[in-house]
Amino acid sequence: MPRKPFLPPNRRTAPTGPGKLDRVLAEARKAREARDAGYRERALKILPWVCARCAREFSGERLRELTVHHRDGNHDNNPADGSNWELLCIYCHENEHARFLDHDAGGGGPGDQPRSAPATHSPFAGLDALLKRKRED
Repeated sequence: MPRKPFLPPNRRTAPTGPGKLDRVLAEARKAREARDAGYRERALKILPWVCARCAREFSGERLRELTVHHRDGNHDNNPADGSNWELLCIYCHENEHARFLDHDAGGGGPGDQPRSAPATHSPFAGLDALLKRKRED
């Protein structure tokens, strides 16, 4: 008689099938949109409708191009005074996040620690001895 595969308790009662993944993703999107709408509305009430990078002003229909950027990168850090937020236009917001991706890809920046060991070869290490020998000849 074939044995049933062991399933952990949380998998025994959970429904399976292609619809489950769609439901989970839809719930996650809905929760994210609700969270985003909450702090976006608060940020638009307390901050001027100006991009903090390029200083373009937004109003009316173009207000949707203004996004809330979390300065510390933590989307759950939403203080009531808005100290972790800045409004950026969609272009500057994309640029801001691309800078982090470029940095992580190895671009680095001034003052950053090198990712690999520094070079140990010194091309001019024996130059003084060669020059002394040439002068003696």
